[in-house]
Amino acid sequence: MTLSTQSPIIRPRRLRQTPAVRRMVAQTRLHPADLVLPMFIKEGIEAPVPIASMPGVVQHTLDSLVVAAREAVDAGVGGLMLFGVPAERDEIGSGATDPDGILNVALRRLRDELGDDTVLMADLCLDEFTSHGHCGVLAADGSVDNDGTLEIYGRMAVAQAEAGAHVVGPSGMMDGQVAVIRQSLDEAGFTDVIVLAYAAKYASAAFGPFREAVDSALKGDRATYQQDPANLTESLREVQLDLDEGADIVMVKPATLYLDVIAQVAPMVDVPLAAYHVSGEMAMIEAAAEKGWIDRDRMVMEQLTSIKRAGAQMILTYYAAEVAGKL
Repeated sequence: MTLSTQSPIIRPRRLRQTPAVRRMVAQTRLHPADLVLPMFIKEGIEAPVPIASMPGVVQHTLDSLVVAAREAVDAGVGGLMLFGVPAERDEIGSGATDPDGILNVALRRLRDELGDDTVLMADLCLDEFTSHGHCGVLAADGSVDNDGTLEIYGRMAVAQAEAGAHVVGPSGMMDGQVAVIRQSLDEAGFTDVIVLAYAAKYASAAFGPFREAVDSALKGDRATYQQDPANLTESLREVQLDLDEGADIVMVKPATLYLDVIAQVAPMVDVPLAAYHVSGEMAMIEAAAEKGWIDRDRMVMEQLTSIKRAGAQMILTYYAAEVAGKL
């Protein structure tokens, strides 16, 4: 046999020819433990309330919350992120720090039911609890009072820790929030409670359905404290500030619209990196699928895989329980 002196034909397609081969050589893999399920608990309802813009997602009662949480944990999801929807709101979001507020009641119930079987996370922000819908208390001129808000965040963190949260997630984008929350937790003896900082959270149009989910009272936007979608360097600075203040985990939100941010943040951090596949990203999938324009299940997996490929270690997504059950 005469050997050819020509170079062999390189055929990358050899590694794509069957599902088994593609599975064997896949560089990016989703695992159920990578996924965190956001859940909504609403005060004063007798049955779960569907959220129209987020098909399949509901505002839970305490009882339905426990059932759905157990199903998610049994499917293998890594954690649960809880949001409270109170029956009454006021200017300073009093329900956020009240031990009998709906979010803290729900945290206690889930911790009693699930113990350490999952990672129980709590959103730490005032927007669900204020009558004006902003993430902090307001100054006399109507602007958000950064430092006045921080004092409440500190008390809110302790209330959530007392209720059983393993993780608190400050999402209000107040300057210095991580430092105040860490100090408040430590002084109250909760040195083991984890701080997941919403470090790069953009003023995004993709949050629209979430406002329905929490019955938001917001008029206008949060552009004065959430980040400008045009800016990247600012995000990297925010991430570094949160790390310097003691964040245990940092997060980029939204996710698929900001894959470049995730990819930039991933190599600069030495803590876990999370990303939030937000309500609007879900709603776009569901609306297009309803029209028959896309394959829903494939798109869900493709988007979540892209988030992981960009560098996120964990993903908050409303598809968490569904996808975990398929993996």
